[in-house]
Amino acid sequence: MAADRCSYPVRLFILLSLSVFTVADVHETTPTDAPRAIVVDNPQTVAGTATQAADQPAVEQSRWEATPADAPTDQRRASAPRPAGLSPVPQPKDDFREELVIRPLHSGDVYASFQFRTLWETDFMRGNKVSHYRLFPKSLGQVISKFSVRELHISFTQGYWRTMQWGQPFLPSPPGAELWVWFQDSVTDVDATWKELTNVLSGIFCASLNFIDSTNTVQPSAAFKPLGIGNVTDHRFLRYATLPREIVCTENLTPWKKLLPCGSKAGLAVLLKSEKLFHSSFHSQAVHIRPVCQDLQCKTTSWELRQTLNAVFDLHTSGQGKREWSLFKMFSRTLTEACPLASSSNIYIDVTDNPQGEQFELSPATPLLSQAVVLGDRRTFSVYDLTQQTTFGSVRSLNLLIRWKSSEGHMLRPLLHAERYVAGYGLQTGEIHTLMYNNHPYRSFPVLLLDSVPWYLRLYIHTLTVTSKGKDNKPSYIHYQPSKDRVRPHLLEMLIQLPPNSVTEVTVQFERALLKWTEYTPDPNHGFYVGSSVISSLVPSTVAMDTNSTQERPLFSSFFPCKEESSYFVRVYTEPLLVNLPTPDFSMPYNVICLTCTVVAVGYGSLYNLLTRSFQIEEPNPGLAKRIANVIRKMRGVPPL
Repeated sequence: MAADRCSYPVRLFILLSLSVFTVADVHETTPTDAPRAIVVDNPQTVAGTATQAADQPAVEQSRWEATPADAPTDQRRASAPRPAGLSPVPQPKDDFREELVIRPLHSGDVYASFQFRTLWETDFMRGNKVSHYRLFPKSLGQVISKFSVRELHISFTQGYWRTMQWGQPFLPSPPGAELWVWFQDSVTDVDATWKELTNVLSGIFCASLNFIDSTNTVQPSAAFKPLGIGNVTDHRFLRYATLPREIVCTENLTPWKKLLPCGSKAGLAVLLKSEKLFHSSFHSQAVHIRPVCQDLQCKTTSWELRQTLNAVFDLHTSGQGKREWSLFKMFSRTLTEACPLASSSNIYIDVTDNPQGEQFELSPATPLLSQAVVLGDRRTFSVYDLTQQTTFGSVRSLNLLIRWKSSEGHMLRPLLHAERYVAGYGLQTGEIHTLMYNNHPYRSFPVLLLDSVPWYLRLYIHTLTVTSKGKDNKPSYIHYQPSKDRVRPHLLEMLIQLPPNSVTEVTVQFERALLKWTEYTPDPNHGFYVGSSVISSLVPSTVAMDTNSTQERPLFSSFFPCKEESSYFVRVYTEPLLVNLPTPDFSMPYNVICLTCTVVAVGYGSLYNLLTRSFQIEEPNPGLAKRIANVIRKMRGVPPL
């Protein structure tokens, strides 16, 4: 038995040695020119290697099939060879485009609009698990897949867009943070999914979206329709919320830039310098995700991620002192290259009001001109293609310069404009006034007004009045959902016909509620913000609109879907309201605490001292003469007195 136990390790050692020698012999007999799996950037190299491998003797049983040489260029990723017995799995295609639109304003300011669009031919709505991400950010892709999101629109804005001075923006947004999401019809508990989604987006964008709850969330019935494909119009799967007091800073811009394929290392994103962007008069960044069609028949669909950033640089706040702009003065940087992953990278300069160069001078000049219908008006743009090396010139740097020659001229007034303010006095009742301007000289058009008012402003809906030119204007559609204290806000939607060249005023009275002392903000005397009103309308166009969605159109003119050639869609936001509520004197708790502590220290402290102290009778001290006498008597041996 002992011999068997000793021989077992010896036999195991012999078997391991034979296995090692066998493997080494196989490696030595393998030919060095045998085909191997390679990963290269050029598909033609892979195809050539596969052809050479086919001509070699068949040493092993497996053969490698490479990616075809005529593969689409937008894939541009390493192609791993596959066995011939397995059919290659088609990878989803993706495409990335970037552009910058610069519009010189008559006030001397400059409006800069960045747009970055990523198209991805994949389908999250069928439950397919996507594990490979190339251009589309993985964080947003996982959000779409996990929460069954059909459309997601989020924006962060600092400042208020002055429509009468700057015209209409390409993509409007209200001050603060705005979020509205369309969920798929497969979601069973929309409220729970919405709450979890806001918490996740709060971590992605480093924002306070986790403060969105049922008290500032509404379900619009008509104001917000899906901007992508699909016929989902059930408002039960729609959620809309705003945070008008959200402060936008660098912490929001940094994660936004990380969603870009090239980040802020190359392309137009190099210009996104935080200290310059946040020093502007207006700054807004947004993310829009929606499904879109690839062709007119909509046989193939894609997911579109559109990241936009709008900024207005003021002549006086920038400290320039003269009407002269350049990329370096606006962004403190110049352009040296386009994003290598972008299929197109363009800069558009609006020269519609400068046909002969009498308003401003643009340098370096470009012979490329493009025309596009934007917001019902035909505009002309000078185009700079960053994918061409000739655009950067011999210095390998592009610094566009706009030098104004004349300050004359007038801006075309927008056809739709809105304002809102609070009237009344005291801290009990008040009125909300919403003014909507129709500047068209002879045509009327309907508008859809959405108001979301917090529950602590208790609306008197019976006082609602709508007047146009001094006469009552009865809305053709009204949807009102009353609020519940500390549960949900007021929701008011109305379809109103605006007469031509008129001002329509909507007035409603409210009463201020008294909150609990724990519900007040850290600075309650500053006031409470009420979100902006949303006005949506199909405004008549001065030129015929193009309803065909083609890839050649600029990004800034192809966001809102247009189904009518005679009108275009416009969304307008009013100013947020600042309302004062009855606020108690928060110094009273401090005074009460001080008084209570004083009473306790003086009253109860003295009583406790009397109850717990032990008293002893102490004889009075003798006088000086008696003490001296006792000392003498002690020295004589006589008892003391």
